[in-house]
Amino acid sequence: MLDSVSDIFEGAAAKYLSAVDADRSRSNQHEIGGLPSVGFKRYLGEPGKNDERIFPCLMAYISDSGEVELCRDHVTWYDSRRNVVHRAAEYRLYYKDNPVTSQIGEGDFFLIAKHKDNSLLLIFTPPDSPAEYQLRHLFGISRPGQRFSAANMPEAKLLLPLRLLLEEIGISAFDEATAENDLDLVLSRFGDAFPKTAVFSSLARELSSFSSTDDPDAALLGWMEREEALFRAYERHVVQRQLREGFGSGGDDVDAFISFSLSVQNRRKSRVGHAFENHLSQIFAENALPFEKGGAGRVTENNSKPDFMFPSFGAYHDASLTPDSVFLLGAKTTCKDRWRQVLAEGDRLQVKYLATLEAGISMTQTSEMRSKQLQLIIPDAVHSTYNTEQQRWLLTLADFVRLVRERCGNG
Repeated sequence: MLDSVSDIFEGAAAKYLSAVDADRSRSNQHEIGGLPSVGFKRYLGEPGKNDERIFPCLMAYISDSGEVELCRDHVTWYDSRRNVVHRAAEYRLYYKDNPVTSQIGEGDFFLIAKHKDNSLLLIFTPPDSPAEYQLRHLFGISRPGQRFSAANMPEAKLLLPLRLLLEEIGISAFDEATAENDLDLVLSRFGDAFPKTAVFSSLARELSSFSSTDDPDAALLGWMEREEALFRAYERHVVQRQLREGFGSGGDDVDAFISFSLSVQNRRKSRVGHAFENHLSQIFAENALPFEKGGAGRVTENNSKPDFMFPSFGAYHDASLTPDSVFLLGAKTTCKDRWRQVLAEGDRLQVKYLATLEAGISMTQTSEMRSKQLQLIIPDAVHSTYNTEQQRWLLTLADFVRLVRERCGNG
């Protein structure tokens, strides 16, 4: 059972890259020093004068907008003074040119973690990016300088948004065994054909015991996590069957394999957003809130289709109603740059709302949201990934339900 990041990794450390770390013109080689200063040497060992240790690693570069570049490679841990007589050892981590390291630069946030399978994870991201804040919260790292800071990895349960971040950078963070007892039920209902997301969402709620009226925040995260675990167990079954059967008439059709692989990736990306909207709809319905989803005939200016409108699109277009009695809600599992789309979906309303699962958005980005009068709604458990000032501004899902009920009444 994967409950915390310490179930996956032995240890971690982070720093902001110096010019010597990242810029070949400032250094003879691509190498990063300083890891022994925070005790990371105990995870990598102590190579002798005529020795070096090579570790398989997964590297990731996460851009400001959340785009991820992945690369599997090897790094070398060695004593850079091994050929210097009577000098104390100076251990460095040497990395090669690859699609990830070609993007790094001075000042980037860098995290290294030792996996329990003896491999390493190396992640780079621009400073003050959402990924930096999420990674620091995930691994329990205070704001580092140009010297490494050691991780104080929390034992608390991994939140769903942080599991999804790990999955996006190639780390398996879901234990499909948690849904094995339900796999037979899923197969008996759906066979080997993926059902529509709404059907899968309904099943996840059926197999859960959360109350959206007592605690809508816990219900949303619980339903999402249960659906994700069920989906991945089912997906593994379907993908393994296809791998055994092969691709194309001869079983080795490369184009058929690529097409299948892309369909798996696209399904993963699209279904999470649909599941998020499905569970939000259920919560609003069970709390008897009047609302409509955007779609055919339910539009605002320029044929925009907001995800949700409270109490209705008719109320939005009714000039006799005051704007503070109408709510426009966008729903995006991650904000990235897409949060600005919500701003253009309802000219009549000065304040718009956005529900998201994203953890640890930077202060720079939330300050811009506030200046644009976009109010974030984030499940209560995820608030801990934000700083104290941000938390005072954030709304929980329960807060939003109360606000709509006060101003719009019940359905």
